[in-house]
Amino acid sequence: MPYVPNTDDDQKRMLKAIGVSKIGDLFADIPQALRLNRDLNIPALPEMELLTEIEALSRENREGLTCFAGGGVYDHFIPAAVNTIISRPEFVTSYTPYQAEVAQGTLQVIYEFQTHICRLTGMDIANASMYDGATAAAEAIRLTARITRRSKAIVSESVNPLYREVISTYLTGSDIEVVTLPMKDGVADLNRLADLVDDATAGVVLAQPNFFGLLEQIDAAVEVIHQAGAKLIMAVDPIAQAVLKTPGDYGADIVVGEGQPLGIPLSFGGPLLGFFAAKQELARHMPGRIAGRTKDVDGKDGYVLTLQTREQHIRREKATSNICTNQALCATAASVYMSLLGKSGIKQIALLSIERAQQAASAIFELEGFEPYFSGPFVREFAVRTPRPARDIVLSMVENRVLPGVAAGRWYDGMDDCLIVALTEKRTPEDIATLVKGLKEFSVGLVSQM
Repeated sequence: MPYVPNTDDDQKRMLKAIGVSKIGDLFADIPQALRLNRDLNIPALPEMELLTEIEALSRENREGLTCFAGGGVYDHFIPAAVNTIISRPEFVTSYTPYQAEVAQGTLQVIYEFQTHICRLTGMDIANASMYDGATAAAEAIRLTARITRRSKAIVSESVNPLYREVISTYLTGSDIEVVTLPMKDGVADLNRLADLVDDATAGVVLAQPNFFGLLEQIDAAVEVIHQAGAKLIMAVDPIAQAVLKTPGDYGADIVVGEGQPLGIPLSFGGPLLGFFAAKQELARHMPGRIAGRTKDVDGKDGYVLTLQTREQHIRREKATSNICTNQALCATAASVYMSLLGKSGIKQIALLSIERAQQAASAIFELEGFEPYFSGPFVREFAVRTPRPARDIVLSMVENRVLPGVAAGRWYDGMDDCLIVALTEKRTPEDIATLVKGLKEFSVGLVSQM
């Protein structure tokens, strides 16, 4: 008769071996208020039935949609060479590069990723990557609080709301107060910024472009921020960086962002890739890993983890960050992507995306009932005021295999009629025509007849 694990007798023996009388004793350090205090509603299914159930759920995913959604994650073309290279065993199976003597390839890729990010952002130093752009932003706030010894962070309302949610969660339990900077006409209200920034402010988070695709007035903001002794944290789109003024030129202290557009597929929302760059003076305060280039005893180039060690990250409350690893495979994909395209290639992708966005916006705004939600200049993403709730339009058009954008009302009160449309180089004139045709069914004249 085959052995069946996890019986009551097995459980009793295991508990006795570790010196506790019941499973609940293992969670004694967790306060009662944080416990579920009820059984999980998970049916006990045999493996075959469980697989059937999971496969049925997976079939509910929508595949093959023509995607005009953005919000930080974008549908870019990925050269076949990217997947071919990162599928090599030395990249797929490698994990931690602490032993430099056996991890030179991994360390070199990390170093090259850092170099690409520095060149893209105009900053002095970058780390080996983080979980995603949102956690990178939260870590940036923690850094500013440590170095300024202040306890207030200001985050613009026009920053990606998913970033703001993660920041709020990440800083729960800390002594850092997060204050929201209101927006005006889709961008940060600089008059309110001047009122909010004070001698308790550690850092201010602004996006360029912001969640609505609009350009922020960073030059005016950075002067106010630095005069108060605070730090400017910029959350940026890496593709748009190829054509915009760099954060380094603006005078930003820290730059964070989502690296998914750099050769990583949508994949139903993950995995993602956070990047983190800063001024040289902040190097020793940065979270995560940093790879450096050196010379060995024979004078040959070699790569090592520098400035920070494993022991630093396992010191719990004394560590600079809870993130002590990096998204190595995703960072490798981004490195390959940036190496293949180069400076001119990424710039071409950005310009094509901007061109397609202008074409789509012009066509949409000719439809009755559709108009610009904001008046400012945008890059490759723009907000549309819709004649019906944007969420209804999204759900309806998805049935025809078109994802027309992101409904802003999910995060912004009073903006149920706001649809954020994003364009990449993959969206053809035919795709744009299909989008416009689908939206036309919701124009004012047709809606009044329904």
